[in-house]
Amino acid sequence: MRRCAVTRQRLAKEQMIRFVVAPDRSLVPDLTARLPGRGIWLSARGDVVETARIRGVFAKAARGPVTVPPDLLSVLTTALVRRIGDHLGLARRAGEAVAGFAKAREWVQTGRVALMVQAADGSADERARLLGAWPGPRVMPLTGAQLGAVFGRDHAVHVAVAGGRLAERIRLEAERLGGLREPEQGIAARRGRADADKVQAGR
Repeated sequence: MRRCAVTRQRLAKEQMIRFVVAPDRSLVPDLTARLPGRGIWLSARGDVVETARIRGVFAKAARGPVTVPPDLLSVLTTALVRRIGDHLGLARRAGEAVAGFAKAREWVQTGRVALMVQAADGSADERARLLGAWPGPRVMPLTGAQLGAVFGRDHAVHVAVAGGRLAERIRLEAERLGGLREPEQGIAARRGRADADKVQAGR
């Protein structure tokens, strides 16, 4: 558990983003929470990050001047998108992820899938048609083009990931990314969309 420097709320590290101050006093996001130095922790929410940037929270926590990128939120979201793509690539090469409607549906039917990653710009009807009443977790962190690039195709809507460390890491990174993109609703908004998909599937 760590305490957010803005909200003062204590959360699990997986729900937060760590920052460190480099020797040149520049702010460095530490998405793996492994860099040396005293960490500054923030809740993985866009409004929290922007509040910290605007109100000088990093300088206060570091007890000295800190150079903060004006596009800090964009830097974070870009880095998380890249990390999710990297994790998906590892899962694909390990045989723990497949893309495409037919392959993903087969994994759902055989009980192999532990996490479904679907294109953020995909059709809600198509998502529901594939998953039906499947109760497992689903995330939508990347666009169809970004998912397709991981699997060597122009576009992908459905990616099924088998259970294991990579599936859990993808889920956690997707939740952090969602919090940054949806500062006021975060995970609750995505769960609400998932529930809506299930209702639509049952019609």
